[in-house]
Amino acid sequence: MRPDQKLDSRIERIHLLGIAGSAMAPIAGMLKERGFHVTGSDVNVYPPASTLLDSLGIRWNEGFREENLKPAPDLCVIGNANSRGNPEVEYILDQKIPYCSMPQLLEDFFIPGHTSVVVAGTHGKTTTTAMLAWIFQAAGRRPNFLVGGVAPNFNDRSYALGGGEEFIIEGDEYDSAFFDKGPKFLHYYPDELIVTSLEYDHADIYPDVASIELQFRRLVNLVPRRGRIVAWGESPAVKDVCAKAFCPVETFGLTPECDWYAGDISWQDAATEFRVAYRGREVTRIRIPVAGRHNVLDALAAIALAYGRGVECEGIERALATFQSVRRRMEIKGEANGILVVEDFAHHPTAIRLTLEAARTRWPGRRIWAAVEPRSNTMRRRIFQDALPEALSLADHVLFGPVNRAQLLADDDRLSPADIAANLRSRGCDAKAFDSVPEIADYVAAGANPGDLVMVMSNGSFDGLCLKLLEKFKSLAGARG
Repeated sequence: MRPDQKLDSRIERIHLLGIAGSAMAPIAGMLKERGFHVTGSDVNVYPPASTLLDSLGIRWNEGFREENLKPAPDLCVIGNANSRGNPEVEYILDQKIPYCSMPQLLEDFFIPGHTSVVVAGTHGKTTTTAMLAWIFQAAGRRPNFLVGGVAPNFNDRSYALGGGEEFIIEGDEYDSAFFDKGPKFLHYYPDELIVTSLEYDHADIYPDVASIELQFRRLVNLVPRRGRIVAWGESPAVKDVCAKAFCPVETFGLTPECDWYAGDISWQDAATEFRVAYRGREVTRIRIPVAGRHNVLDALAAIALAYGRGVECEGIERALATFQSVRRRMEIKGEANGILVVEDFAHHPTAIRLTLEAARTRWPGRRIWAAVEPRSNTMRRRIFQDALPEALSLADHVLFGPVNRAQLLADDDRLSPADIAANLRSRGCDAKAFDSVPEIADYVAAGANPGDLVMVMSNGSFDGLCLKLLEKFKSLAGARG
């Protein structure tokens, strides 16, 4: 629907432009589950989106064409990657077919009638949302949820319509559509809100961190007086955007000054253990089978919100003890010739640093090869040119892939992997920039030894580097055998 349209109860057929997106594919499943006839279009469709859509019996088209909209659907949902010039967008506008953005669809079709629990922040929102959904599921609360990643705890699904009171949703600050340039999360009207972190990101739509902070202030201003905000209390930026909230704000962190405090953190027997105190009183002890300070913070935020909504500590403990993280968050892809290959979504200096710190904790003694693809709209630019060497210096070897869509950026705006590699070498770290992924695979295969760890970091496929590495390592093992 356009902003001036109202939801028509006669809607039966819905077409999704960009149906293979990380959120759009599960939303297609949600619509199908609600009884709508769902179709869609996209390009370069691959798993997990393709397998999800096929398993649900949802028909999708490869490529965008006017014919995909004949006969005309009752409603089109236009993803934020689709803009003017797209053949289907032009046909929708010409024929006056009702349309809306993905967040507006959620606002109108799924969130009403539920307590909206939104998880927002630069880092950690996907994992925190998945943790929270699993806690509510383990507690028998039948949550409705939408996570921006694949959750193994839910049979690799990103969503559920459990029918319970809460709708738990990951709140993204990225824009909604070409006709709706506001952040997605402003459509979700949170009754309760988690703010995990706040740093500069999305350089393609935000000129500076102040412009992002403004959007978070707007989000905070939507929480009603009866609601609650759970905010990272060790971040000045987070505390600042929450300062004028009209509802109670509870802070969480690793320092006792926070309302919710995680202490005595240790890694043992393949799990992180820590105790949780609320305003000085211990309320639970947690064991979670993931490593890293960032995962402790994510769990702490989820604990705080769930506890405040009446979930018993026993249920929280049971859920987190069986939490399987999210795909592409320190996900082991395989091991060959004694070399472990792990994939992580990290695409920001802070995320890279935290991931490497967690890898040092989880796999002590292993040499770490960090393979990085500058792919996101922010990582492709020079914005983090100075911050990346510090984050990557935790690795023993650093391998930079080529800048994605480098030709679209001016020389003085484009990240220089070669300069970062030179900076790292001056710090005593082996670092090299490559022109192609096969070159990276060859270089690692020639230098890696049994017992090493290769951490592949990108918010995309990195041209299948994980699989290429495992194939190389297997062939080496066969040759040596």
